[in-house]
Amino acid sequence: MKTKSLKLVYFSPTGTTKAIIKSIARGIDQSTVELIDITKPAARKQPLQTSADELLIVAVPVYMGRVPALITDWLHSFVARNTPAVCVVVYGNRAYENALLELKDILTLCGCKPIAGAAYIGEHSFSSDETPTAKGRPDESDLRHAELFGSEINKKLRSVPSIVQISDIHFPGAYPYGGVTELWSVDFIAISEDCTQCGVCAEGCPVGAIDSENSALIDKEKCITCCACIKNCPQKARTMKPGLVKDAAMRLNKLYKERKEPVYLI
Repeated sequence: MKTKSLKLVYFSPTGTTKAIIKSIARGIDQSTVELIDITKPAARKQPLQTSADELLIVAVPVYMGRVPALITDWLHSFVARNTPAVCVVVYGNRAYENALLELKDILTLCGCKPIAGAAYIGEHSFSSDETPTAKGRPDESDLRHAELFGSEINKKLRSVPSIVQISDIHFPGAYPYGGVTELWSVDFIAISEDCTQCGVCAEGCPVGAIDSENSALIDKEKCITCCACIKNCPQKARTMKPGLVKDAAMRLNKLYKERKEPVYLI
């Protein structure tokens, strides 16, 4: 079967998920590609609609073994019409647990036909030079793997006359999904005098938790501890305070040093 266009939907506060989905797209080599970045709040105000002659790829980071609760309402709101879909999750070298299965279930309920899935590794949001976890990932090997996955998706679509010929795929996971979906409400960001109030952190915050006039003002109830503001600060003026998040970063660094490799199901 042929698809007329490719839609790439991704939530990527620190850029790792975006890098993976773009590499998958290179492997598919579709001439018409639409990027739908749902990282910013404004992008999640309009529901998505897709049709049977489009290919949809949805890529999300794993939060506590689940699809981030922040975006599940938006994902549930879009309307598909037997659209072939690819489910992709990106995790910080710990475990993706039930996230891939959950994403598949969400897309199926919206009217999609999941035809493939994958789990990739990205640098953990809590990773730092002091306590690195999956530092620098996705790396060249990960991106080559993602591009190969894209070419395998292309081959699968071309091997069948229509979507109805594609059998259901078993994704790893269990019911109930389990895991923790509630956000931490914690004051964990230290801001040094090197801060120039450039506004990069406020502009990049996926939930609008940072005041655009005073970046030291952070709404703890909105914050999702993605650490995008820390990683993207051009002055390196934002770091983790001692406490809950920094303790978690230290545990991750200690327990998950062994490199995990990406997998795909097709």
